[in-house]
Amino acid sequence: MPEQRTTLSSGPGRLLVALYGLFALAATGRSAVQLGMEPGRAPLAYTLSLVAAVLYLVATVCLLLGGRRARVVALVAVSIELVGVLGIGTLTYLEPQLFPDKTVWSHFGQGYGFLPLVLPFFGLAWLRSRR
Repeated sequence: MPEQRTTLSSGPGRLLVALYGLFALAATGRSAVQLGMEPGRAPLAYTLSLVAAVLYLVATVCLLLGGRRARVVALVAVSIELVGVLGIGTLTYLEPQLFPDKTVWSHFGQGYGFLPLVLPFFGLAWLRSRR
């Protein structure tokens, strides 16, 4: 039996798709510039920016695709994103020497208006509501 598609990109989901797509572009651009210009300066920070970019891209694609499998993959990606932003956000305050350069998740996404901090909460709430 074919998988029944659930609409994840309608209504408020459209805003989530737009925000995740925007963050996928921003984090990809940031990590590409950082890794291309001075890869040895802050390899942990730059790699984390790349990880964030991949998670944002996965979430964007899954929200667009919809369906049961895409929803599960999106749940995993957004959950990892939440752990990442909380963990890295905390570490950038407790151990700032580990992050000589910023990531998307530094200081809980302060450089991006704290949207990286609230986005996974909205993403998880939306995915949960679309069961």
